[in-house]
Amino acid sequence: MQLSGWGNYPAVQADVLAPASAAELQSLLAHNAYGNWICRGGGRSYGDSALNGRVVSSRYLDHFLDIDEDAATVRCGSGVSLGQVLEVVIPRGLFPPVLPGTKHVSIGGAIAADIHGKNHHVEGSFCDHLESFSLLLADGSILRCSAAENAGLFHATCGGMGLTGIILDATLHLNKVSSVSINNRSFSAKNLQHCLELLDEHNAATYVVAWLDCLKQGEDLGRGIVYVGDHGDDDNLQLVKRRGLSVPFHTPGFFLNRFTMSQFNNLYASWNKGRGDTTLQNYEQFFFPLDSIGNWNRLYGRKGFLQYQVLVPTEAKDILSRIIRRVAESGQGSFLSVLKKFGKANNNPLSFPSAGYTLTLDFRWRESLFPLLDELDALVLGCGGRHYLAKDARLSESGFKTGYPRWQEFMQVKAEVDPHNRFASLQSQRLGLTPVSTSHSSHKKAGPDK
Repeated sequence: MQLSGWGNYPAVQADVLAPASAAELQSLLAHNAYGNWICRGGGRSYGDSALNGRVVSSRYLDHFLDIDEDAATVRCGSGVSLGQVLEVVIPRGLFPPVLPGTKHVSIGGAIAADIHGKNHHVEGSFCDHLESFSLLLADGSILRCSAAENAGLFHATCGGMGLTGIILDATLHLNKVSSVSINNRSFSAKNLQHCLELLDEHNAATYVVAWLDCLKQGEDLGRGIVYVGDHGDDDNLQLVKRRGLSVPFHTPGFFLNRFTMSQFNNLYASWNKGRGDTTLQNYEQFFFPLDSIGNWNRLYGRKGFLQYQVLVPTEAKDILSRIIRRVAESGQGSFLSVLKKFGKANNNPLSFPSAGYTLTLDFRWRESLFPLLDELDALVLGCGGRHYLAKDARLSESGFKTGYPRWQEFMQVKAEVDPHNRFASLQSQRLGLTPVSTSHSSHKKAGPDK
């Protein structure tokens, strides 16, 4: 079947296997001594990190194994989604410490990408709250991994993009909360400098994130809205299930252009004039605003889009204005642009977050985009920054190795547990983490839905 990531670029013809248990997975490893494969969870990584000619789905590893309310932990299969975790733990007064922008990410995918949220400056990334996980290795053995047990493998797997083995289940630490409502305040930023000042000013809040208008230039360069959130005190532990609209088909490629994006940005800025007033929002609205629009990725057309997320170190934050200025000058724009402030890095060699700022840009796929992204790469890598692998679809091997100086440390662990590179993806081959395979079908630039 034809598969792609959430960005619909690239696409690949793949054989998809969906074992019902760990025992079936072990059998597959034992009887497939040739080729390589990659595990795929919810399909919410944007590029080619979960693509290969042979893909193993974790969809049936979807069982809850244990919930300890006193210890505030949950153990579940790697195919369980964050949305399913929320359904189980919220009525018990528990809440995941780290949530990304969608609840449809699988637990296995959250670990493989070491995802982050709007609160990295407070809580770190997802794997900082991971007690342990079971990992199926290339030789068919299963190891329990934690920061104290098989620690090297634990840290390599956290953020390791599925290249060390298949995560079977995991035990997560949760936060005890009295409410899942969010007190949300918004502040208008007249330009990027003002936005950065607001992020610093509200750095003590639990959740902080900024939306940017990447089309404005001059004195308005980087204008935006900064959202600041904390858990409410209304004793609300009610689940929220929203029914929103769904995009039924891929829109024409010209639908998102400089004019339509500029109109949207002006309307959005007008609707969300931030004066610091507090509004009480349910957690779905605050954490997952785009989840209310089914198949929103189709808005970028059949050729798909690329999400470009990068880290700029704190001491090089002036690079942010150069990136945004170049994007504005290009006229290619970004329909969704997000800026967040990160706290310190953890000990996982391929984890993305580190002290600094992360900027996320979305671009409709077109040939002229790639030279622009090459220019942005030079700015990011030149200041000591790096790219988020869960969003990447085109970074070069040299760019990856420059941005992740601990890549050799990761490779030492992989060589020990997977010497024949049984676990590989299109991304790992492109980045030089695994040899290029000739056993899978060639990928295409774009394709229909998964």
